[in-house]
Amino acid sequence: MESCRRILETGLDTLRISWNEAQIDRLLVFLKLIEKWNKAYNLTAIRNLEDMARLHLLDSLAVLPYTKGGRVIDIGTGAGLPGIPLAIFLPETSFTLLDSNAKKTRFVQQAVLELKLGNVEVCHSRAEAFRPERKFDTVITRAFAGLPGILKTTAHLLDEHGVLLAMKGQNPRDELAAVKVKSSVVPLATPGVEAERCLVIIQNEAIPVG
Repeated sequence: MESCRRILETGLDTLRISWNEAQIDRLLVFLKLIEKWNKAYNLTAIRNLEDMARLHLLDSLAVLPYTKGGRVIDIGTGAGLPGIPLAIFLPETSFTLLDSNAKKTRFVQQAVLELKLGNVEVCHSRAEAFRPERKFDTVITRAFAGLPGILKTTAHLLDEHGVLLAMKGQNPRDELAAVKVKSSVVPLATPGVEAERCLVIIQNEAIPVG
């Protein structure tokens, strides 16, 4: 795991994200959990730990500077990405990790327990059916759906002044044209990953009511 440790340390430095040894240790434990459970639960098609460190962990943490507020929900969290890496680095923020796949939420719940993440709640539900007691400051999605689908299924979860963060590959110009909302697109440079990545940022005020 030393090579993964070096990848994470140098990658976080490149992203200008401050870190400590305890955070790196937790990320490495999380990696080993994914590797262990992946055989039975098919959490990710990526099998190489070094690739996971780059494509899953660093990719998730690349959006940390854009995550705002005290309440964050990760829609379609899958194996807990980006929610668990973000929760490790934002211990004062409350995270809800939601997915409709029961196997994946079982894994995520186990990971939360083993990592002792007291700021994370795991929910097995479809996004459109989920009705929280309080709305969220940030709604984040990663490889979840097209922008029209994301807006349709998550708008009710956003606080009045909340922000929607949609992690994407290439700039989704056609999707943005289809939703016709004011947005900004920020390029994401994930260390060690050559594929194009970007983040679509939509303020709740820009989302049409109904």
